[in-house]
Amino acid sequence: MKSHTAYMTFNTERRREFVRITEDVQSAVDEAGIAEGMALVSAMHITAGVWINDDEPGIQEDALEWLDKIAPPSWKEPANDTARALLPNPGDYRHHRGGEDNGDAHLKNLLVHHQVIVPVTDGRLDLGPWQQVFYCEFDGGRPKRMVIKVLGE
Repeated sequence: MKSHTAYMTFNTERRREFVRITEDVQSAVDEAGIAEGMALVSAMHITAGVWINDDEPGIQEDALEWLDKIAPPSWKEPANDTARALLPNPGDYRHHRGGEDNGDAHLKNLLVHHQVIVPVTDGRLDLGPWQQVFYCEFDGGRPKRMVIKVLGE
């Protein structure tokens, strides 16, 4: 069995951003030289994630809106009464007691998750017709790493 590891660093301009990385993952598979196996793609930070979804801006906007309803960002005014009610008592995340302002980003990581496994068949990522791989940043503005680990034969 062969293995190959590739690292990427992201420093997004916006606090929250989806970065399409499908081609980067395929490049790691190409570098590994495998025909059959899998690629593990994992964000190496607790306020970022990786997901597979359609590369359509409306889905990304809807996902952020949905995530904001479940884990409202306290660094901006809540979108509605439901979002306000979901903020922890007394209206801010306990994580912020240490001086941070990214408690919502930690919870979004739990919801999106930090990694995906993509099957590799005939040397290609075996994704559905609309599926793409994304790095999901929820607290950007500083360098963060991601690892791609390819295993197979």
